[in-house]
Amino acid sequence: MANTFRTIWTTEDRFVEVIDQRELPHKVVVVKLKTYRDAENAIKNMTVRGAPLIGATAAYGIYLAVREMNEKGLSKEFLDEAFSALRASRPTAINLFWALDKMKAALENCDDYLKISWKEAARIVEEDIEICRMIGVHGLPLLEEISKKKKGEAVNILTHCNAGMLGCIEWGTVTSPIYQAHEKGIKIHVWVDETRPRNQGSNLTAFELTKHGIEHTLIVDNTGGHLMQHGLVDIVLVGTDRTTRNGDVANKIGTYLKALAAKDNKIPFYVALPSTTLDMRIRDGLSEIPIEKRDQNEVRYVQGLSKKGEIEQILICPETTKALNYGFDVTPSRLITGLITERGICSPTEEGICSLFPEYS
Repeated sequence: MANTFRTIWTTEDRFVEVIDQRELPHKVVVVKLKTYRDAENAIKNMTVRGAPLIGATAAYGIYLAVREMNEKGLSKEFLDEAFSALRASRPTAINLFWALDKMKAALENCDDYLKISWKEAARIVEEDIEICRMIGVHGLPLLEEISKKKKGEAVNILTHCNAGMLGCIEWGTVTSPIYQAHEKGIKIHVWVDETRPRNQGSNLTAFELTKHGIEHTLIVDNTGGHLMQHGLVDIVLVGTDRTTRNGDVANKIGTYLKALAAKDNKIPFYVALPSTTLDMRIRDGLSEIPIEKRDQNEVRYVQGLSKKGEIEQILICPETTKALNYGFDVTPSRLITGLITERGICSPTEEGICSLFPEYS
């Protein structure tokens, strides 16, 4: 693939660097993480975002905590504090807790915390890359089939938020089949939801697609239904931050509305699902998935590049107006056509998920 960088990597002095996604698409800024607190803040303030990348950042945050513990001669309580702080950094994305559980298990009864934490964090990163690549392998035939039916005309894909490489390490989840189709010469056109209030679509997805030379058009969030009504969408592809045993999906706020419109217009609605986002402990997404509430100023202000070339925040409502800012919503499984996983495509049901992942039966 034509990627020129990963979203997280280690330096020669064995610290960690990430791209500050708050500055995209106008600036590419690299941030160095030297402590677990740096990793915690990067997750909290959305320097990094996307479930798989949040998990990878948390894993390296534990490594950084171990390093600081060793260098300063601190007790193991310091490491316990790091685990607790990182667990509390974001509530919805299950990858965060999955990665921290993996790190904790790796460090139990080991002789060399520093060596093992370094190796386990790196393993988590490499595992995500392969998972995303395989999601593309299994999702590609869906796009090939549409292209064939349209006799080579562009496949029109609607996305929401960013489930690309910027939310992962490489490939991405939603973008993996798109990139692989593009590499095979299939004509692709992507409708990019701006995805208010953080504008991950306009800032991140559009940035990625531009870098990969993929045709795309930015739309406001409320345009998707209109496009579907007029036959301008062939398939909807979205990501997920947490998926229940019964196939309910928590994803960026607004996903539910896209699923409703797709159902009404008989358009296939697929979720790109890394197995690391499965939460098989819960069944009912509406009642059991915690939904993050974020700062109201993310809604009240819009960030952009001024004519002076400076990134600025602009107030878009009366100064006294309050705002409600839910980060995610839940799409019930009945609205989902299928789940594209690293092991294949399955129905959004317990039976479907367990047919590909029998270890969860």
